[in-house]
Amino acid sequence: MAVDAQQLSKPPRRTRFHWSWLLIALVVILVGLSYAWHWDDRGLLWLREQSASAEQRAASVWLPDYKVDIDGKSMVGLEKDEASDLSYDPVSKTLYSVMGKNAFLAELSLTGDVLRKIPLVGWSNPEGVMVLGNGLIAIVDERQHLMTMVTVTPDTKTLDIKDFPKYDLGPSVDQNKAFEGVTWDARNQQILLGEERPPALFSWKSDGSAILKGDKRKLVNDNLIMRNLSALYADQKTGHLLVLSAESHLLLELDEKGNKVSFIALVTGLNGLAHTIPRAEGVTMDENRTIYMVSEPNLFYSFKKK
Repeated sequence: MAVDAQQLSKPPRRTRFHWSWLLIALVVILVGLSYAWHWDDRGLLWLREQSASAEQRAASVWLPDYKVDIDGKSMVGLEKDEASDLSYDPVSKTLYSVMGKNAFLAELSLTGDVLRKIPLVGWSNPEGVMVLGNGLIAIVDERQHLMTMVTVTPDTKTLDIKDFPKYDLGPSVDQNKAFEGVTWDARNQQILLGEERPPALFSWKSDGSAILKGDKRKLVNDNLIMRNLSALYADQKTGHLLVLSAESHLLLELDEKGNKVSFIALVTGLNGLAHTIPRAEGVTMDENRTIYMVSEPNLFYSFKKK
């Protein structure tokens, strides 16, 4: 049977139809990713950062001015323990971190060396740690939904959960993605708590002792442009809050009203990072304005202002 040569020369219409739908699908995926990862919010915040005055920058932590100083140092002896959260002790000039996989409290030097390990007996999945002062440290167990106030001295060899006061943090929207972040806000005499997913902030009144006042209160905040919340740090100099997200590879600064101020993306090539921080789980700062971070499984970072 003869075939019309003109018909053979025509490109199949279904090919054009196929590529048009593929392009639409690609656009939909990109829009979805932009929404899920808050790329649009980050872009707007970046634009606002460019127009910030010198006075505004001086009144904040101003994260864009930070550059990595210690980049992903392996903490020897913690390879299988999954470092979670970090808190600075201004008295001992050391850092405390909790291990979520194998429950213990680790004391670290400011360069990420392990000084000692204190086993945590009775904890299931410690994910948050906060130094209040005078040896008082709060440890948040994500799985048990508990915050325990422990006392640590230079001679402490082990900690048993039954020996210390505990506070029930209550249920979470996702019971498996509960409270992870915790920080002491001395300026406002409160403990701030962060729920992992969906990201949310809570406050609990305290005078810095092991006795809390009233009940925890949810803070209204729609500015957490992140997929999850990993850790918190309340800066007493500026009154601002640093919020860390492992999944979004993001450190975000909020002012006292919860408004976004500045951010840094914890990815390859930015702020001096040689590689993307794999899973940033803890953040804190010392009196010299150095920012410290830990990432699972056992990586240590510090950032200094340029």
